[in-house]
Amino acid sequence: MDVKGQAVIVTGGASGLGGATANALAASGAKVAIFDVQDEAGKAKAAELGGLYVKCNVADAANVEAAVAEVVAKLGAPRVAVNCAGIGRAARTISKTGPHALDMFAQVINVNLIGTFNVIRVAAWAMSQAEPRDDGERGVIINTASVAAFDGQIGQAAYSASKGGVVGMTLPIARDLASVGIRVCTIAPGLFLTPMMMGLSAEAQKSLGAQVPFPSRLGDPKEYAALASHIVANRMLNGEVIRLDGAIRMAPR
Repeated sequence: MDVKGQAVIVTGGASGLGGATANALAASGAKVAIFDVQDEAGKAKAAELGGLYVKCNVADAANVEAAVAEVVAKLGAPRVAVNCAGIGRAARTISKTGPHALDMFAQVINVNLIGTFNVIRVAAWAMSQAEPRDDGERGVIINTASVAAFDGQIGQAAYSASKGGVVGMTLPIARDLASVGIRVCTIAPGLFLTPMMMGLSAEAQKSLGAQVPFPSRLGDPKEYAALASHIVANRMLNGEVIRLDGAIRMAPR
Protein backbone atom coordinates (compact mmCIF):
# COMPACT_ATOMS: atom_id res chain seq x y z
CA MET A 1 0.00 0.00 0.00
CA ASP A 2 1.39 3.33 -1.07
CA VAL A 3 0.15 5.77 1.59
CA LYS A 4 1.11 8.98 -0.21
CA GLY A 5 -1.93 11.25 -0.10
CA GLN A 6 -3.98 8.61 1.74
CA ALA A 7 -5.71 8.85 5.12
CA VAL A 8 -4.31 6.72 7.92
CA ILE A 9 -5.40 6.27 11.54
CA VAL A 10 -2.99 5.74 14.44
CA THR A 11 -4.54 5.06 17.84
CA GLY A 12 -2.38 6.07 20.77
CA GLY A 13 -0.65 8.24 18.20
CA ALA A 14 0.21 11.14 20.49
CA SER A 15 3.36 9.48 21.87
CA GLY A 16 5.41 6.30 22.18
CA LEU A 17 5.05 3.58 19.55
CA GLY A 18 2.03 5.31 18.04
CA GLY A 19 3.75 8.68 17.90
CA ALA A 20 6.76 7.22 16.07
CA THR A 21 4.46 5.40 13.66
CA ALA A 22 2.49 8.57 12.97
CA ASN A 23 5.79 10.33 12.19
CA ALA A 24 6.88 7.57 9.79
CA LEU A 25 3.57 7.45 7.92
CA ALA A 26 3.46 11.23 7.63
CA ALA A 27 7.01 11.18 6.25
CA SER A 28 5.72 8.79 3.56
CA GLY A 29 3.12 11.36 2.55
CA ALA A 30 0.09 10.05 4.45
CA LYS A 31 -2.63 12.24 5.93
CA VAL A 32 -2.46 11.12 9.56
CA ALA A 33 -5.36 11.06 12.00
CA ILE A 34 -4.27 10.76 15.62
CA PHE A 35 -6.75 8.99 17.91
CA ASP A 36 -5.86 9.51 21.56
CA VAL A 37 -7.21 10.75 24.89
CA GLN A 38 -4.21 13.02 25.57
CA ASP A 39 -5.58 16.30 24.23
CA GLU A 40 -2.49 18.46 24.56
CA ALA A 41 -0.05 15.89 23.18
CA GLY A 42 -2.49 14.75 20.50
CA LYS A 43 -3.14 18.25 19.20
CA ALA A 44 0.58 19.01 19.21
CA LYS A 45 1.38 15.85 17.25
CA ALA A 46 -1.36 16.53 14.70
CA ALA A 47 -0.13 20.12 14.25
CA GLU A 48 3.45 18.90 13.85
CA LEU A 49 2.41 16.48 11.11
CA GLY A 50 -0.25 18.63 9.47
CA GLY A 51 -2.78 15.97 10.37
CA LEU A 52 -5.96 15.59 12.38
CA TYR A 53 -6.42 14.96 16.10
CA VAL A 54 -9.57 13.22 17.26
CA LYS A 55 -10.14 12.59 20.95
CA CYS A 56 -11.15 8.95 21.05
CA ASN A 57 -11.74 6.30 23.69
CA VAL A 58 -11.09 3.14 21.67
CA ALA A 59 -13.26 1.05 24.00
CA ASP A 60 -16.38 3.16 23.30
CA ALA A 61 -18.35 1.97 20.27
CA ALA A 62 -20.11 5.24 19.48
CA ASN A 63 -16.95 7.27 20.05
CA VAL A 64 -14.94 5.18 17.56
CA GLU A 65 -17.74 5.22 14.99
CA ALA A 66 -17.90 9.03 15.21
CA ALA A 67 -14.11 9.36 15.09
CA VAL A 68 -13.77 7.25 11.95
CA ALA A 69 -16.67 9.13 10.34
CA GLU A 70 -14.79 12.38 11.02
CA VAL A 71 -11.68 10.98 9.32
CA VAL A 72 -13.71 9.94 6.27
CA ALA A 73 -15.35 13.36 6.07
CA LYS A 74 -12.14 15.38 6.50
CA LEU A 75 -9.36 13.19 5.06
CA GLY A 76 -11.10 10.48 3.05
CA ALA A 77 -11.55 6.77 3.66
CA PRO A 78 -8.66 5.41 5.77
CA ARG A 79 -6.28 3.07 3.99
CA VAL A 80 -4.27 2.14 7.10
CA ALA A 81 -5.17 1.75 10.78
CA VAL A 82 -2.45 1.12 13.36
CA ASN A 83 -3.67 0.16 16.83
CA CYS A 84 -1.19 1.34 19.47
CA ALA A 85 -3.59 2.49 22.19
CA GLY A 86 -3.34 0.41 25.33
CA ILE A 87 -2.85 0.31 29.08
CA GLY A 88 -0.82 -1.82 31.48
CA ARG A 89 -1.97 -2.84 34.96
CA ALA A 90 -0.23 -5.37 37.18
CA ALA A 91 -1.66 -7.56 39.94
CA ARG A 92 -1.26 -11.16 41.07
CA THR A 93 -4.20 -13.54 40.80
CA ILE A 94 -4.28 -13.58 44.59
CA SER A 95 -2.33 -11.47 47.09
CA LYS A 96 -2.11 -11.08 50.84
CA THR A 97 -5.16 -8.83 50.73
CA GLY A 98 -7.38 -11.05 48.57
CA PRO A 99 -8.17 -11.98 44.96
CA HIS A 100 -7.31 -9.94 41.86
CA ALA A 101 -9.80 -7.10 41.42
CA LEU A 102 -12.16 -8.16 38.65
CA ASP A 103 -12.82 -4.59 37.53
CA MET A 104 -9.08 -4.09 36.94
CA PHE A 105 -8.93 -7.24 34.82
CA ALA A 106 -12.00 -6.13 32.86
CA GLN A 107 -10.57 -2.65 32.28
CA VAL A 108 -7.37 -4.01 30.71
CA ILE A 109 -9.34 -6.39 28.47
CA ASN A 110 -11.75 -3.62 27.56
CA VAL A 111 -9.06 -1.21 26.38
CA ASN A 112 -6.38 -3.51 24.96
CA LEU A 113 -8.50 -6.24 23.36
CA ILE A 114 -12.03 -4.96 22.90
CA GLY A 115 -10.72 -1.49 22.06
CA THR A 116 -8.45 -2.93 19.38
CA PHE A 117 -11.31 -4.92 17.85
CA ASN A 118 -13.60 -1.91 18.06
CA VAL A 119 -11.24 0.14 15.89
CA ILE A 120 -10.66 -2.80 13.54
CA ARG A 121 -14.36 -3.35 12.88
CA VAL A 122 -15.16 0.31 12.20
CA ALA A 123 -12.00 1.12 10.24
CA ALA A 124 -12.38 -2.05 8.15
CA TRP A 125 -15.91 -1.07 7.17
CA ALA A 126 -14.72 2.37 6.05
CA MET A 127 -11.83 0.77 4.12
CA SER A 128 -14.20 -1.66 2.41
CA GLN A 129 -16.13 1.25 0.89
CA ALA A 130 -13.03 2.61 -0.88
CA GLU A 131 -11.95 1.68 -4.37
CA PRO A 132 -9.40 -1.17 -4.58
CA ARG A 133 -5.83 -0.37 -5.51
CA ASP A 134 -2.96 -2.59 -6.75
CA ASP A 135 -3.67 -6.33 -6.30
CA GLY A 136 -7.20 -5.40 -5.23
CA GLU A 137 -5.89 -4.02 -1.94
CA ARG A 138 -8.15 -1.65 -0.03
CA GLY A 139 -6.39 -1.30 3.30
CA VAL A 140 -3.99 -2.49 5.98
CA ILE A 141 -4.63 -2.95 9.70
CA ILE A 142 -1.75 -3.34 12.16
CA ASN A 143 -2.32 -4.27 15.79
CA THR A 144 0.01 -4.11 18.78
CA ALA A 145 0.33 -7.15 21.01
CA SER A 146 3.34 -7.80 23.26
CA VAL A 147 5.82 -10.54 24.07
CA ALA A 148 3.67 -10.82 27.22
CA ALA A 149 1.17 -12.64 25.01
CA PHE A 150 3.67 -15.53 24.99
CA ASP A 151 5.94 -14.91 28.01
CA GLY A 152 3.61 -13.39 30.57
CA GLN A 153 5.29 -12.53 33.85
CA ILE A 154 4.06 -12.68 37.42
CA GLY A 155 1.33 -10.09 37.85
CA GLN A 156 0.53 -9.91 34.13
CA ALA A 157 -2.58 -12.12 33.97
CA ALA A 158 -4.79 -9.30 32.69
CA TYR A 159 -2.20 -7.75 30.36
CA SER A 160 -1.11 -11.10 28.92
CA ALA A 161 -4.72 -12.17 28.39
CA SER A 162 -5.48 -8.93 26.55
CA LYS A 163 -2.44 -9.20 24.29
CA GLY A 164 -2.94 -12.94 23.78
CA GLY A 165 -6.43 -12.09 22.54
CA VAL A 166 -4.98 -9.66 20.01
CA VAL A 167 -2.63 -12.39 18.78
CA GLY A 168 -5.44 -14.92 18.61
CA MET A 169 -7.78 -12.78 16.53
CA THR A 170 -5.16 -11.73 13.96
CA LEU A 171 -5.51 -14.69 11.59
CA PRO A 172 -9.31 -15.05 11.70
CA ILE A 173 -9.78 -11.33 11.05
CA ALA A 174 -7.25 -11.46 8.20
CA ARG A 175 -9.30 -14.31 6.74
CA ASP A 176 -12.56 -12.40 7.30
CA LEU A 177 -11.26 -9.35 5.45
CA ALA A 178 -9.34 -11.07 2.65
CA SER A 179 -12.34 -10.98 0.33
CA VAL A 180 -12.42 -7.18 0.42
CA GLY A 181 -8.65 -6.72 0.08
CA ILE A 182 -7.76 -5.71 3.63
CA ARG A 183 -4.62 -7.15 5.24
CA VAL A 184 -4.19 -7.63 8.98
CA CYS A 185 -0.95 -8.15 10.90
CA THR A 186 0.14 -7.80 14.52
CA ILE A 187 3.44 -6.67 16.00
CA ALA A 188 4.45 -8.09 19.38
CA PRO A 189 7.10 -5.73 20.81
CA GLY A 190 9.51 -6.60 23.58
CA LEU A 191 11.06 -3.98 25.86
CA PHE A 192 10.79 -0.57 24.21
CA LEU A 193 11.65 2.94 25.35
CA THR A 194 8.05 4.13 25.65
CA PRO A 195 6.79 6.91 27.97
CA MET A 196 6.24 4.30 30.70
CA MET A 197 9.88 3.20 30.47
CA MET A 198 11.09 6.80 30.35
CA GLY A 199 9.68 7.21 33.84
CA LEU A 200 12.31 4.79 35.14
CA SER A 201 15.82 5.80 36.16
CA ALA A 202 18.66 5.54 33.65
CA GLU A 203 20.06 2.67 35.74
CA ALA A 204 16.76 0.78 35.60
CA GLN A 205 16.49 1.33 31.84
CA LYS A 206 20.01 0.01 31.35
CA SER A 207 19.27 -3.03 33.53
CA LEU A 208 16.16 -3.88 31.52
CA GLY A 209 17.96 -3.37 28.23
CA ALA A 210 20.72 -5.74 29.34
CA GLN A 211 18.14 -8.55 29.44
CA VAL A 212 17.78 -8.36 25.66
CA PRO A 213 20.17 -10.81 23.91
CA PHE A 214 20.94 -8.56 20.94
CA PRO A 215 20.94 -5.69 20.61
CA SER A 216 21.26 -5.43 24.40
CA ARG A 217 19.21 -2.29 24.88
CA LEU A 218 15.63 -1.11 24.94
CA GLY A 219 13.97 -0.88 21.56
CA ASP A 220 13.54 2.51 19.91
CA PRO A 221 9.93 3.35 18.93
CA LYS A 222 11.33 4.24 15.49
CA GLU A 223 12.14 0.53 15.07
CA TYR A 224 8.50 -0.36 15.71
CA ALA A 225 7.49 2.33 13.22
CA ALA A 226 9.92 0.95 10.63
CA LEU A 227 8.32 -2.51 10.89
CA ALA A 228 4.82 -1.04 10.71
CA SER A 229 5.83 0.88 7.58
CA HIS A 230 7.23 -2.29 6.01
CA ILE A 231 4.03 -4.21 6.74
CA VAL A 232 2.07 -1.44 5.03
CA ALA A 233 4.35 -1.60 1.98
CA ASN A 234 4.70 -5.39 1.64
CA ARG A 235 1.47 -6.86 0.28
CA MET A 236 2.43 -10.47 1.06
CA LEU A 237 2.48 -9.79 4.80
CA ASN A 238 -0.95 -10.84 6.03
CA GLY A 239 -2.38 -12.77 8.96
CA GLU A 240 0.99 -12.77 10.72
CA VAL A 241 2.18 -11.94 14.23
CA ILE A 242 5.77 -10.67 14.29
CA ARG A 243 7.85 -10.52 17.47
CA LEU A 244 10.04 -7.42 17.59
CA ASP A 245 12.10 -8.15 20.67
CA GLY A 246 15.85 -8.69 20.13
CA ALA A 247 15.31 -12.42 20.91
CA ILE A 248 14.23 -11.80 24.51
CA ARG A 249 12.18 -14.44 26.32
CA MET A 250 10.80 -12.96 29.50
CA ALA A 251 11.58 -14.59 32.84
CA PRO A 252 8.78 -15.15 35.39
CA ARG A 253 9.63 -11.86 37.13
